[in-house]
Amino acid sequence: MNRPDHDPVLRVEGLAQSFVTSAETLHVLRGVDLDVHAGEIVGLLGPSGSGKSTLLHAAGLLERPSSGKVWIKGRECLGLPDRDRTRIRRNTIGFVYQFHHLLPEFSALDNVAMPLLIEGVSKSVARKEATRLLEMMGLSDRVSHQPSQLSGGEQQRVAIARALANKPAVLLADEPTGNLDPNTSATVFQSLFDLVRIEGVAALVATHNMALTSYMDRVLTMSEGVTVEINP
Repeated sequence: MNRPDHDPVLRVEGLAQSFVTSAETLHVLRGVDLDVHAGEIVGLLGPSGSGKSTLLHAAGLLERPSSGKVWIKGRECLGLPDRDRTRIRRNTIGFVYQFHHLLPEFSALDNVAMPLLIEGVSKSVARKEATRLLEMMGLSDRVSHQPSQLSGGEQQRVAIARALANKPAVLLADEPTGNLDPNTSATVFQSLFDLVRIEGVAALVATHNMALTSYMDRVLTMSEGVTVEINP
């Protein structure tokens, strides 16, 4: 188990999010506090509708919360202009979703290289880094395959590699194995676990799969709009 004592890479303070409907005001987050350190995997458990995705979207600077702060690498980000938040999302945060969202016309190699190419990295360097990540994900014999030629688990491993292509400090994963069978889910999450450790990423992973908590350094559960730490 990873028990770092240095400053967190991701820190969330007093995060609150409310949505107003015609009938009521729905308080989804009610002052969430959490830290995630480099090389650490923190699990976020809770049923659908408990606020897991809302928390990830706010922590990933995809949505503005009603109140609170998000610190990434010691910098408070919610008060920054849109342009700066976009730059941080692109260069400092990696996202993995339940659906892989791979580009169907490109190979696994080019899907992973794409974020690097967008940032202006040369094609040869981008492909070299993409190859390294795919090899680390156990896909060295699948680099030239298009998504339609890959299994569901292989596609998700490509998506994880893509999320780490720009060497983000933070990885946010929302039900990354939600569409996979138990055996495939365990294989994919083991690959994710290994890569987080090797790359030193701070990972916050939302899941409803209790079987995956054995991979977590810490496990939080969403309860009435706040997080409560439980033993994995």
